[in-house]
Amino acid sequence: MNKNDVTDRAHRAKQAGLTLGAAGTAKKDRALQNMADRLMDQRTVIMEANAVDMDKARKQGVPAAFLDRLVITEKTIASMVDSIREVRALRDPVGEITRAWTRPNGLLVGRMRIPLGVILMIYEARPNVTADASALCIKSGNAVILKGGSEAIHSNRAIAGVLSDALKGADLPSEAIQLIDTPDKDVLYEFLKQDELIDLVIPRGGEGLIRAVAEHSRIPVLKHYKGICHIFVDADADLSMADSVCFNAKVQRPGVCNAMETLLVHKDSAAEFLPGMIDRYTKAGVEIRGCERTQKIVPGIQPASEQDWFTEYLDLILSVRVVDSIDQAIEHINKYGSHHTDSIITKNVEHSMRFFREVDSSTVLVNASTRFSDGFQLGLGAEIGISTSKLHAFGPMGLEELTAQKFVIMGNGQIRE
Repeated sequence: MNKNDVTDRAHRAKQAGLTLGAAGTAKKDRALQNMADRLMDQRTVIMEANAVDMDKARKQGVPAAFLDRLVITEKTIASMVDSIREVRALRDPVGEITRAWTRPNGLLVGRMRIPLGVILMIYEARPNVTADASALCIKSGNAVILKGGSEAIHSNRAIAGVLSDALKGADLPSEAIQLIDTPDKDVLYEFLKQDELIDLVIPRGGEGLIRAVAEHSRIPVLKHYKGICHIFVDADADLSMADSVCFNAKVQRPGVCNAMETLLVHKDSAAEFLPGMIDRYTKAGVEIRGCERTQKIVPGIQPASEQDWFTEYLDLILSVRVVDSIDQAIEHINKYGSHHTDSIITKNVEHSMRFFREVDSSTVLVNASTRFSDGFQLGLGAEIGISTSKLHAFGPMGLEELTAQKFVIMGNGQIRE
């Protein structure tokens, strides 16, 4: 694929986006139903393609967490289909008037949601993102150009092909879903120069990928570099609840960005809570790295370094620190965190509200696992990514975050004096 090919692909996506943006809800919903049905019908073909990718990955000796993100099973297909159907059932944000007011001169001023246009989606390993991103973009009236990682190239070709073909049955352009199926980085960098044709870049993957995209892109990039997520067990926490939530946040799926990486425990809870909690973690294969106070309470664990507080492990490794107060916990989170997801376990309503207000993260929870920082879990149908920058979205991104707002003004002959 040369420079002219890239520009042509981007032009076709732009035109498809204009057509899609003008389509009504019924037509988009019909396309989404077709996409869900075709995925289910073609599940054997998709899993066979994924088996080729999995075999290659195993031969390369990639980590188990990576294989977990790459694999497609019957359950994975069912989840993708359910996600598309849930997106289809959501309210269409396009055309919504979010505010309206009348000026003294009689002008009626409003704000209307509109599609962004063309989204360039760049991601690693997770082939389910191909389906989730496509569904969200179609529902929100955006064309999408998909660039998955080379490790999932066969899986992504199969899924994207099915989804693109499904648009034709709803009289929508198949170019609204396009896949870049070459591993050539120069091709990707050429797409990142198409700032007159592509409106937003959303990278999902490791920090190295996201920084490389941000460095080379002329197009606005929505990003999050790390998921350094915390849980703070307060002085008056329900320790049985804390045990359950903290175990889930670390162990249920450690290789994802909303898994807990650092556990903070109030000094008044630490002696009672930490021995049993760490014993449970150790039996589950979690390596503990603790501060000096943690090591005194539970001897024999590895000391935590300053670098550990900044580290996203994406593995069965956990940093633990005993703190003096909620103030120190919030200070630690805002210093070492990545603005992703943080939770407090507490029965203190005042502390809950302080945690909501003062923790500078895109998702903040009380008495719940960080693993709920996920568009599907939060009722968005699916998510196209998580933004830890505040322009223009913050947190899991669903349909509304894939729209902009324009001013619409109704007059009756007003002129400016």
